[in-house]
Amino acid sequence: MRRYLGLVFIAVLLVVLSIVVYVIQWELFHDVRDAMFYLLEDLAFLPVQILLVAVIVERILARREKNRLLHKMNMVIGVFFNEVGIKLLGLLTGFIQSSAGLKQQLAIGSQWTARDWKKALEAAGEFDYQVDAARLDLPAIHELLVANRQLLTLLLANPNLMEHERFTDLLWAVSHLGEELTARNSLAGLPPSDLDHLAGDIRRVCSQLTVQWLLYCRHLQTAYPYIFSIMVRTHPLQEVPSAIVR
Repeated sequence: MRRYLGLVFIAVLLVVLSIVVYVIQWELFHDVRDAMFYLLEDLAFLPVQILLVAVIVERILARREKNRLLHKMNMVIGVFFNEVGIKLLGLLTGFIQSSAGLKQQLAIGSQWTARDWKKALEAAGEFDYQVDAARLDLPAIHELLVANRQLLTLLLANPNLMEHERFTDLLWAVSHLGEELTARNSLAGLPPSDLDHLAGDIRRVCSQLTVQWLLYCRHLQTAYPYIFSIMVRTHPLQEVPSAIVR
């Protein structure tokens, strides 16, 4: 309410100021014709001025709102990766065939440039995430997802993520994988056909998770370099992750 009272006060003040200026003009020059001429001239251009100001203000407000929403989304994405995403990334890439080459390209560095990020994102997007069913540790995946089921549900219910379709798709893929594993009475002795089905779900999650992790790390490098620093040292796509600065 106080904000609107302030706007009303400013509007009244500006109108009064305009009247005072025209009164001063009349007292100085006593020329009604010129006063009316310039008044009508100002009024003629007033709609154009309002249009220009409205467009500029609207764009400024829209950009501010977009930045605010992006900031909120990245905070939520950060919660996901801190609690489950990074652990899941390290776990799933261990079951991917020829993952050593991919890990080498995704070994993020503290001095990465825009070109480095572009190359890494292209490599992650084009990589063929073939799952080695013989190496799958389904109980470990299931345990991790069950432990974070409530978090995944809360993230999916977050309205701020509705604008981030790719990350929402990732959350759905992760949740679906958890549901698939939970739906089976036992994860031991599954037939090859069922393992192939689960491998497809894991491939979907891993491909999306890798790209989203890179995008999140790129954001950290710009917005929160101190968080990015520890991410560089501890992420699972390197031979010896360690928080110790060397």
